[in-house]
Amino acid sequence: MEILPIRPFRDFRSARVTPPGSKSITNRALALAALRTGTTRLSGALFSEDTRTMIECLRRLGFRVDADEAARTVEIVGLGGEIPEARAELFVANAGTAARFLTAILALKRGGEYRLDGSEAMRRRPMSGLLDALARLGCAFEFGGEPGHFPFTMRTGGVSARDVVADASASSQILSALMQIAPVAGTRNGAGTFDVHLKGETVSRPFVEMTAKMIASFGGAVEGRGNTFVCGGGYGSGDFDYAIEPDATAASYFLILPFVHRAGEVRIDGLDTDGLQGDAAFATELSTPPRDLLAAATTADAAGTPACVVRAGTATRGFDVDFNAISDTFLTLAAVAPLLDAGTPLTIRGVAHTRRQETDRVAAMATELSKILGAENVAQTEDSLTLTPITRERLRARADAAPGGRFRVATYRDHRVAMSFGVLGTFDLRGDCSTWIEIEDPACCGKTFPDFFDVLEKIRS
Repeated sequence: MEILPIRPFRDFRSARVTPPGSKSITNRALALAALRTGTTRLSGALFSEDTRTMIECLRRLGFRVDADEAARTVEIVGLGGEIPEARAELFVANAGTAARFLTAILALKRGGEYRLDGSEAMRRRPMSGLLDALARLGCAFEFGGEPGHFPFTMRTGGVSARDVVADASASSQILSALMQIAPVAGTRNGAGTFDVHLKGETVSRPFVEMTAKMIASFGGAVEGRGNTFVCGGGYGSGDFDYAIEPDATAASYFLILPFVHRAGEVRIDGLDTDGLQGDAAFATELSTPPRDLLAAATTADAAGTPACVVRAGTATRGFDVDFNAISDTFLTLAAVAPLLDAGTPLTIRGVAHTRRQETDRVAAMATELSKILGAENVAQTEDSLTLTPITRERLRARADAAPGGRFRVATYRDHRVAMSFGVLGTFDLRGDCSTWIEIEDPACCGKTFPDFFDVLEKIRS
């Protein structure tokens, strides 16, 4: 297994970064492009493990998809909800968006039979809320292992109903998947609309809002009425261009740098804090009194392209915060907790659902931070993580006592674990730029940000 030593920054002044395109937006755009009629051209697309998985699956289903990775563009010819291939085998790897969105799209096919599987981690991730809803719409599932999980064979009958009830408490992607196919279903059921009724609540609401806005951009319509989403309008037709925003979650790893180094300025080109992505609120969340770890502002260049500019804030103490709405970024904040004032606990709440993502993220962060802070300074509940920083002297002593003078961070094949601890490692703990953090399996970042560590090194040098 590759081990990557992180070289601390000597004198951090500034960084100007344009992260790759958003994974969440790219895979939603690919799904919506397949559902509309005509050629859709995506610009600024992300090419990573998850998006390549989505593209390959669409090709296996018979869609024409032309991708230019150098230009970061994708062209896909949609067929208005029709699926060319009635039979196919699909492997979704560990891509939650591909797993949920594709499964819902398959339900539109009348007389289809599809076998789907994923990685070992994907086999443990929640699917039952979506599969139960699709069963009520006429699909039948034969499971090759645990019911409600991959692998399974799916037999489809098309969607002719006018509504469905869904439990999306485990993942907002379940709700998003059903919302995406709903405008097509509305054109087929004679009512003109299709209603998705949410049973209870869902997590990460900003991702649902992202889905609704993107459906509208692609020609559909979504009206929220409490816990019911009324979807209709079908999708557009003809040639269509769609630009993908830079990844706001990826941006968080750079936005936290001024706090880590208590100096410098970071500018993220193309990041709009009022854009589609809820995670764009990361910087403003940490700029809010009394947290004040950062000082963030939104600006624009002469052409009107937005940018988020961040400097170090005035505070360095721990606090209590709910990150449910921006949970993908909780790892970014948790990883730098050792740099807060000693004895001032940081508690991050609202993250229970992240235990069922690429890995149990709460447990993963607790385990790795226990190596750094000591087990007595790390506590977790089902829904929260509390971290109590120690003095710099104790932190240096613990690093010196670690094998080779370095904390080795296990990443659990989770890109966000790897990237968040990579940022912590840029802090010059000993004052001599010697490595004190090393990362196992840095290639796992290929899921969303294949050249992350290259970008980090460019900033350092």
